[in-house]
Amino acid sequence: MKKIALSLFVVGALFTSCSSDDDNGSAGNQVVAPATFQFERNGSTTVDYNGQTTRIEMGGEFVSALNDNTKTETELDGMFTNTGNYFSTTALNESTKNIRSKTAASMDYFSANTTEANVIKADFDSWIANQVSEVFPNWENTATAGNAGQIQEAGGSMRYVNGKGLEYNQAINKALIGALMVDQMLNNYLSTSVLDAGTNRADNDAEILAEGKNYTNMEHKWDEAFGYLYGTDDPLAPQLGADNFLNKYLARVDSDEDFTGIAQDIYDAFKLGRAAIVAKNYEVRDEQAEIIREKISEIIGIRAVYYLQSSKATLGTDYASAFHDLSEGFGFVYSLQFTRQPGTDAPYFTKAEVDAYIAELMEGNGFWDVTSATLDNMASEIAARFNFTLEQASN
Repeated sequence: MKKIALSLFVVGALFTSCSSDDDNGSAGNQVVAPATFQFERNGSTTVDYNGQTTRIEMGGEFVSALNDNTKTETELDGMFTNTGNYFSTTALNESTKNIRSKTAASMDYFSANTTEANVIKADFDSWIANQVSEVFPNWENTATAGNAGQIQEAGGSMRYVNGKGLEYNQAINKALIGALMVDQMLNNYLSTSVLDAGTNRADNDAEILAEGKNYTNMEHKWDEAFGYLYGTDDPLAPQLGADNFLNKYLARVDSDEDFTGIAQDIYDAFKLGRAAIVAKNYEVRDEQAEIIREKISEIIGIRAVYYLQSSKATLGTDYASAFHDLSEGFGFVYSLQFTRQPGTDAPYFTKAEVDAYIAELMEGNGFWDVTSATLDNMASEIAARFNFTLEQASN
């Protein structure tokens, strides 16, 4: 299906009927994307993704707390599950939302695979526990191979690592990008199993709204996917870099001249897909979902390759800098299992493949022992699955 050009328009003239040979759908209504992600019904917005904003805010505080050696495991677990009053605001503490329940919890990947979902959740639980039991007690000690502690970058920041050189806070931060934001976006809210669940399609066709709301269930599900990327950003004019999760790394990738324009491509696809829901054109909706899946997955692959390659410059000389890059790379490699190949129900890398990469990085004394050859091979294999080269992702 040929993609239509996106254009500015008068909101009142958004949707008009079209014949079966229109560019943006063999059936249904013509879809014209709005200038911004702004949709209204009866003069009021129909866009709502407050739950995603809440989880992003919780995640930000949680990741920061992981680098506070006065925190207890109970406090950190409490922030991950939102049990107790460990956040900085009453709104977060009293929210019914939490991070853990939405980690590895998508309909397409984990509803029928709870065993794997529980293993992934247990990974996060163990990383939290290990930060408290391994790293915090050695906060003032100098890290060496096999011994947790602190290690300072040349002229830069102090890093706090386990005996294998891994910064748990960085690993958790980047792994959450995949296990929470990407999984929920690509494999849950943009899934036809969620968008078309129950009577959603018939209700959307008839404009039957969710109880007490100004949106249809289908509209809301699409907006929730949008919220995992733009939840703390300006939806009408995204600035990017608004959080420490997917939004930040979309900004990083888009700033690379090899990938400039990816941010606009994703934003445009979200706008057009949402407009297609309003126009009841589900072919265009699904086409845009596939574009988003491809582009968001690319961000994970690009950053995995980037950190694996950038660490080589200081490996063996400035261990702290190398370990910091490798810890971020660890998290992005872990996130590969939550990506989605367009037109399929499969990730770019299986859990078994990801587990093998993680085991290879952690073999022996982990980052203290890892070689440039290992990092090159891993990065090359990752790049080969995507539509970019090793060289493009490495700079």
